[in-house]
Amino acid sequence: DEIRKVVATVPDAQVLSDLDATIAWASQSAKGDSRRVAITGFCWGGRITWLYAAHNPNLKAGVAWYGRLVGNTTDLTPKHPVDVAAALKVPVLGLYGGKDTGIPLDTVEQMRDRLKPSSSQSEIIVYPEAPHAFFADYRPSYRETEAKDGWKRLQAWFQQHGV
Repeated sequence: DEIRKVVATVPDAQVLSDLDATIAWASQSAKGDSRRVAITGFCWGGRITWLYAAHNPNLKAGVAWYGRLVGNTTDLTPKHPVDVAAALKVPVLGLYGGKDTGIPLDTVEQMRDRLKPSSSQSEIIVYPEAPHAFFADYRPSYRETEAKDGWKRLQAWFQQHGV
């Protein structure tokens, strides 16, 4: 719970900049192939996955696991995934739980609608019986079937998009 307090104080702009710096370091150090960069994230990281895919059009793909799609606009969080969806160029696969009490299905549908005019070919999968954090095998919310299916979809998505 301590990490939540820290994460809540970090501006999105800093997170996106930190990710840019990480990719630059990997590229310059020859420890990574900057032509095959992808991103995935869970919960808070799922939201960042959508935002970073909009920020960095050089990504090959992204997979967002139950990342919040809407929210209040603040200095720390000036935009949310629904705000950047229409302009998205990077293909992002969104994996969501139909029983997620923190991410209402109407916001998932709103995101789907906002993605339609984009050229990203992004997709959203909803697992009807899954709650939030269905991939977290250390929590009661873990759902093995959905988690394994999501992982297979992540691997196929990244392969399909050249990662």
